[in-house]
Amino acid sequence: MRENHAKRKMLAGQPAFGYTLQLGAPLVAEALANCGIDFILIDTQHGTFGSDTVIATLMALSCGRAVPMARVARNDYTLIGRLLDDGVLGIIVPLVHTREDARAVADACRFPPRGMRSWGWGRARVYGADYPEWIDEELFVGVQIESAQAVENAEAILSVPGIDGCWIGPGDLALSLGIDPRRAAGDERQERAIERVLEACRNTGKIAGYAAYSIEDALYRAQQGFRFVTAGSDIGFLVQGALRGVEQLGLTAQVGRGYGE
Repeated sequence: MRENHAKRKMLAGQPAFGYTLQLGAPLVAEALANCGIDFILIDTQHGTFGSDTVIATLMALSCGRAVPMARVARNDYTLIGRLLDDGVLGIIVPLVHTREDARAVADACRFPPRGMRSWGWGRARVYGADYPEWIDEELFVGVQIESAQAVENAEAILSVPGIDGCWIGPGDLALSLGIDPRRAAGDERQERAIERVLEACRNTGKIAGYAAYSIEDALYRAQQGFRFVTAGSDIGFLVQGALRGVEQLGLTAQVGRGYGE
């Protein structure tokens, strides 16, 4: 059995912090696997990952304590099932707007009678023959609430059995509210929407999650009540470190700051 200590922390009311992988580089995953972060999120929606790279990345993460999780490319039964069969212990599904969308997520993630996940798995067999006996409890299932429609339906979405929590995508949420994502921080419309999602999590007893722009933002969101918090990405750390070096060398940066800032 592989215990999902990140989920245990969240259920105990503590924040679990994670880093996102977008570069599709297993060596980076291996380097971060034991850095002390609670979980690593493989981003197959916006990141540069193919099916073979996902497998190699999960193998690299197996050497460390960080819980392996993934964001699926879309709300698709087969794509979700493949990531679960590969051995992720957390799944994030983007663009969930309605209760029906959330029901499809839960069905894809849970074995009968709780859901409709197909029996059979590939790399996940490394967890042992008892895998089907504990995976439903250890798996963290989160839906992305990242539209004005999803905010309106947040309580209905989160009340679906089999959904453990959510992960707010502030960029797409801002776009749906008519806000430039680069200028969304502190915007009253954005903050009101975020607070509504937090309230929906409190009312349903589910875990609130947030894709933070920076380490400082991650700490702020944790204080606000979010428990599933990503605090940066591999490409963001790489570019930010390079830019700091350029500044210290007295050179002029040729690329803008971004990647989570």
